[in-house]
Amino acid sequence: MNTRTLIFRGLLVFVGLAAIPHLFAFVNEYGAEDSTHFLMKILSEETVEYWFNLANDGSLFYIIIPFFLVELLRYTFLRRMSWNLVGDSIANVVTLIAFLGIEVMLGLLFLYQLYFWVYQNLSLPALPLNLITIISCILLADFAYYWDHRLMHRIGVGWATHTVHHSSPHFNMSVAYRFGPLDAIIPILFSIPLVMLGFNPWLLLAAELFVQTYQAILHTEIIGKLPKPIEYIFNTPSHHRVHHGVNRQYWDKNYAGILIIWDRLFGTFEEEREEVRYGVSEPIDSVNPLVVFFHGFTRLFEKMSQAKGLKNKLLYLIKPPGWQAKE
Repeated sequence: MNTRTLIFRGLLVFVGLAAIPHLFAFVNEYGAEDSTHFLMKILSEETVEYWFNLANDGSLFYIIIPFFLVELLRYTFLRRMSWNLVGDSIANVVTLIAFLGIEVMLGLLFLYQLYFWVYQNLSLPALPLNLITIISCILLADFAYYWDHRLMHRIGVGWATHTVHHSSPHFNMSVAYRFGPLDAIIPILFSIPLVMLGFNPWLLLAAELFVQTYQAILHTEIIGKLPKPIEYIFNTPSHHRVHHGVNRQYWDKNYAGILIIWDRLFGTFEEEREEVRYGVSEPIDSVNPLVVFFHGFTRLFEKMSQAKGLKNKLLYLIKPPGWQAKE
């Protein structure tokens, strides 16, 4: 797909999704008395927070952890249980702890304050807290996730952090929590415009976490392909296995969070056909958490140090993975 078509489609979808909650807010405020609908009924923050916590935190304890235990039993039954898999799972947990530490410091010192400053000073009129706004926020967060995810695959500094998530040769629920050092930073570029649309920063962060939670549930080999209508609209374990595939035809495919229709619309969809092999094209062959967490930047800085000239060194930060500087 050429760049012009890509930009046009992207802007068209973004404007359409952004206009919906403002249109309903206008109708609710200036429309007839009977225009009030359950979709536009104002909700309390406590109610919304309860349901998001149930979906986000609850999924970890009621779906993801139990499912991971079932996966371990499956590995044992299939005689695929190994010290490498155990070490890999432990490394995943360590990278999660490191990622959360960076994210908490970033949030406390900078991010949350930045979001609210933008919300109070640079945004469109604040949107009311109702089902229309919540659904629109989730859809836009999912749309932003697609582009944020795609960017991290297509520029050097993005891949240096995101390659951590892809470097495991296994595919299970623990891999969902295998994060790189800057995985919380690049999404800011896509979150700020959504805050400027009038979405409460707290709601946006909850919606983004919901997209991430949905993604986590997809990391499994146990579930095969689902019914075709679901596979056509939603991201599924089958689609996400493709995304983690090191098979050449699977590279840079299926970036979606919740809705796979973004990949279909923007030319990055690939169906799972041949058996998926997991990992990256240059395996790290290590379960050492420090090696796992920093290997992407170690490789990036090595390439930059070998490049001649400041321009070539800096180009490694923004050029696609695999790009080589000319002598």
